[in-house]
Amino acid sequence: MRTAAALVIGNELLTGKIQDQNVLVLARTLRSIGVLLRRVVMVLDELDTIASEVRSLAASHDVVFTSGGVGPTHDDVTIAAISRAFGVDPVRSPEIESTLRAYYGDRMTEGHLAMAKVPAGARLARTPGGVWPAIVKDNVWILPGVPQIFAMKMPLIVAELGTGRGWVSLAVFTRLDEGDLKEHLDRVVEAHPHVEIGSYPTFADVRYRTKLTFDGLDEAAVKQARDAFVERLTADDIVPGD
Repeated sequence: MRTAAALVIGNELLTGKIQDQNVLVLARTLRSIGVLLRRVVMVLDELDTIASEVRSLAASHDVVFTSGGVGPTHDDVTIAAISRAFGVDPVRSPEIESTLRAYYGDRMTEGHLAMAKVPAGARLARTPGGVWPAIVKDNVWILPGVPQIFAMKMPLIVAELGTGRGWVSLAVFTRLDEGDLKEHLDRVVEAHPHVEIGSYPTFADVRYRTKLTFDGLDEAAVKQARDAFVERLTADDIVPGD
């Protein structure tokens, strides 16, 4: 199973000025292509901190996605930090420069051109017909922090990393609380170690007390775990689906 980590960058996130939206989008995208998002780290716009986290995450995961810090202002230090993490210099990409000049025309400034910098040796990934590429340095995807633009990169990730095999997820809704379910869950978890089983109580929905989820890459195994759990309950314990 391929593993991934996300490094979310920005003072505005850690001060509460902005609420992160990108991790949810990334997690759902990776789930759909069978990549396990194992870790999410959020850091300030600090060059050394970003570089250290990139080195660590890139060494311990198959792929890393960064979000934020790629604009033209003083606090956009992600490119410099990732360059430092890999021991290379930031360089100006002629392809990105050309795209920026075509987009801004007479309004082009040196500030705009700062967005043409990439870590030396990075490649540019794009979907057919796409205007703005994603920068990829080794196994690190350098993505923008603006949620609308971040989301636009997801089809590219699917195209490059997808294998056509996503996670299967099934759910059971019960009228029992987690204390009533613990023994049943323990037995099913022990018998089905390759299926992720989650338990989520609610106090806001009068229709059920606890939602159980069964996730995995093997559909047959997921169904077996779900069915084994259901068999341990009575019909009155389960909330019928729509």
